[in-house]
Amino acid sequence: MKVATFNVNSLRKRMPILLDWLAQHKPDALCLQETKVQDSEFPLLALAESGYHITYRGMKSYNGVAILSREKPESVAYGFDDGGETEDARLLRVVIKGIPIVNTYVPQGFEIDSPKYQYKLGWYDRLAKYFKKHLSPNKPAIWCGDMNVAPRPMDVHSPEKHLKHVCYHEDVRQAYEHTLAWGFQDVFVKLYPHRQQYTFWDYRAPGSLEANKGWRIDHILATASLAEHCLRVEVDVEPRRAKDPSDHTFLWAEFSV
Repeated sequence: MKVATFNVNSLRKRMPILLDWLAQHKPDALCLQETKVQDSEFPLLALAESGYHITYRGMKSYNGVAILSREKPESVAYGFDDGGETEDARLLRVVIKGIPIVNTYVPQGFEIDSPKYQYKLGWYDRLAKYFKKHLSPNKPAIWCGDMNVAPRPMDVHSPEKHLKHVCYHEDVRQAYEHTLAWGFQDVFVKLYPHRQQYTFWDYRAPGSLEANKGWRIDHILATASLAEHCLRVEVDVEPRRAKDPSDHTFLWAEFSV
């Protein structure tokens, strides 16, 4: 089973990149974030040629998640169900081949002293409770997406300069690790613990890709029973070099199930 994740940063703008990648790599499931399109305008016809089943929930101009799958999902759920903000356009769960896949676009947080940062920390706490309610750490499950967290110093260029950044601050890294502790493992780190590889290169920093000044903030995680069957994990940098690219690129993992 091959699962991929990609913050597309506007689905309609990246359609050529997306369709080309699907045709070449043929994942069983591709999780998209930041589609930036409301449901009534979702480009279903443009994606029809891919042959994938499409599950989506979006909002105009920002947010938005989707999952493209070779098989029709056995079940679909949108957003939180804990009585707070549902966040339908940031959280999507499907079951494919009997395996739950949770796709998240975690809030960025804006600035450390902003209420948005506290909301981000709370989001991770909600996720931990969500996993406890809907999944089992003893059964196969996948969680992937744009987590907006670089977990380790090697996951961001010049870490000493980013200690107060909302995607590297100590508090958010701890919140992320607490959520992982429910029962998820980072399959990239599991297979390649010493490999430095980024998934995001900021538009606002000219030459960031060429200089490899990036962040590893997109992740694929699996429960232990599935992580042990992970054969390969790769970041495909080429789409970031394409014409009119997203600032993120594709991350994919292959499991022997």
